[in-house]
Amino acid sequence: MQWALMQVENLKVFCDLVESGSFSQSAIRNFITQSAVSQQIRSLESRFNTPLLVRQGRSVYPTEAGRVLYEGAREILDRFERVDLQLRSMGEETTGTVRIATIYSVGLYEMSMVIKTFLKTYPKVKLHVEYSRANRVYEACLKGDVDIGIVTYPKARRGILVIPLPADTMILICSPQHPFARARQIDVCKLNGQNFIAFERDIPSRRAIDQILRGHKVEVRIVMELDNIETIKRSVEIGAGVSIVPQISVQREVQTGALAEVHFTRQTFLRPLGVIVKRNRSLTLAAQKVIELLQRPQT
Repeated sequence: MQWALMQVENLKVFCDLVESGSFSQSAIRNFITQSAVSQQIRSLESRFNTPLLVRQGRSVYPTEAGRVLYEGAREILDRFERVDLQLRSMGEETTGTVRIATIYSVGLYEMSMVIKTFLKTYPKVKLHVEYSRANRVYEACLKGDVDIGIVTYPKARRGILVIPLPADTMILICSPQHPFARARQIDVCKLNGQNFIAFERDIPSRRAIDQILRGHKVEVRIVMELDNIETIKRSVEIGAGVSIVPQISVQREVQTGALAEVHFTRQTFLRPLGVIVKRNRSLTLAAQKVIELLQRPQT
């Protein structure tokens, strides 16, 4: 067991070195000397009988073999950390504060039910939720300002781990007076030439919707570009155009008759969601419980 733990420590030193590109930074992260870092790297290279790193100036980069080892070691370390946290949290009371950064749309819809359920189940935990744009959510996670972030179309970045969540179904919305409102389903090609209410260009959902339309050779007439779903819904309600949004975001308006929802034929378009956390960050039991609730399908 002690030998196995030593191997895990060696792999962590190696991964920290690859991620930071610096022997000194790897040494600081692991509370050892630079010479100890060098010794552990030599031990790994001897174990696999191949060079794992190359130097370029003051920085170091993985060789092809080093990249293979890094990717495998990263998976091992992430799994080991989850098991370690699970074992340590057994019997532990769920208390403390969880800091969450989320994009507006997820915060307003998916998070609302999760927050109610969570606070009822774990009354001793305080949730601090910040609403922001996706790029700022990533920044907050990397800086350690929040425990977890929630974004759409999540991407694994250097220093960021992605935990997938159930995806949203994307639908067409229009005013009840629009001709499309009489249809339960519609081919996406029918949107050609329609007035369209779009997200602003730097929002991930806009890029994804643009890709869907291009893929079906559909050209819409963009009459508005807005930065959040609420203003998009209000614009569609007054008949300014149609739009494509997550189904969960319009449940209330569809029930009251303020909006009509129309599903697409032939293909289902999904909006991926994910929790992002800083790599090597130890999540509290409370933060883990939030993630578990988010992973449950929303009804």
